[in-house]
Amino acid sequence: MTDTPTPALRVDPGGRIGVSMTVNGTAISTDVEVRRTLADVLRDDLDLTGTHVGCEHGVCGACTVAVDGQPVRACLLLAVQVDGTEITTIEGLANPDGSLGPLQQAFHDAHGFQCAFCAPGVLITTASLLETNPTPTRDEIKAELSGNLCRCTGYHSIIESVETAVRLTAAGAKSTDGGDEEASNA
Repeated sequence: MTDTPTPALRVDPGGRIGVSMTVNGTAISTDVEVRRTLADVLRDDLDLTGTHVGCEHGVCGACTVAVDGQPVRACLLLAVQVDGTEITTIEGLANPDGSLGPLQQAFHDAHGFQCAFCAPGVLITTASLLETNPTPTRDEIKAELSGNLCRCTGYHSIIESVETAVRLTAAGAKSTDGGDEEASNA
């Protein structure tokens, strides 16, 4: 058995490499400098400024985006590392008409944030959690959000907002399955 060699990345003389990804449902192909982070490319090249850059050390979580459904720190990831992936930013959680998506609306209604600098990371992390666990316990919510720092709220309102989103999602699922509708018509 012979090993097939991995093709080398082709970098142009200017230090740029082609990267293709899907961002919030839109296919993107761009050339990036190999040293640039995903956060830089999202904010500066794609004008998706909802991805906040706070500490630039992967500690605060404000830059969190979902890569193939998993929350990652965009400040720690080089853009060339996401070639061929699907990325969701905070802008991708909005409804197609630009209005707040259900998760964003739940945080708004529950007054989940004060300054909201941490909001993009918290919301992306929460969205990823709810994709894999639609009914997390309070302890599971706390554990999942432990990597997202907030200086304003003391986390109480953030956790309550996630619980509100869980309740609204569950209520929406019940109302669309027809089970509760019949009971209310009785």
